[in-house]
Amino acid sequence: MGDVRWLSAAEERAWRGYRRMRTLLDLQISRDLATDSGLSDSDYDVLSTLTEAPEPVWRASDLAARLLWSSSRLAHHVGRMERRGLVVRGGCIEDGRGATVALTEEGWRQLREAAPKHVASVRRHFIDVLTPAQIEALATISAKVLAHLDGPGAHYARGVPVQSATNREENT
Repeated sequence: MGDVRWLSAAEERAWRGYRRMRTLLDLQISRDLATDSGLSDSDYDVLSTLTEAPEPVWRASDLAARLLWSSSRLAHHVGRMERRGLVVRGGCIEDGRGATVALTEEGWRQLREAAPKHVASVRRHFIDVLTPAQIEALATISAKVLAHLDGPGAHYARGVPVQSATNREENT
């Protein structure tokens, strides 16, 4: 234990503050999202991610990797969303064992209705509380930590190696 680099008082204050802020902010944004739209964070993450690519249909494995979810978690959640009419699953032409996920019209409708209120909540509880300089500093800090965590060989979700779409393309 002699080699441990314990946190200084300032480092501990920053770390504990970040952890508490993240927890409380996530809870508030989740509460607002559920109240305003009836969607969970996970619902919103799936719906909004499905709109990020030019193709309206995603391979389930790519969607799971993008969300940093296990395939099992994605399958269960997408199944619940499918029963609510938000998404539809299909087969994968390139891989008979693979599956695809796409938004339905109802999914698009709910996302379009939820997004403005969700953004207003993010703005109210996070963005508008900060100065432009603080937002820029946070963007810089986030990029640096994400580059470290998302570096070569660091793609793990719940202990299961996951390749991002970018890395998968580089490796083929």
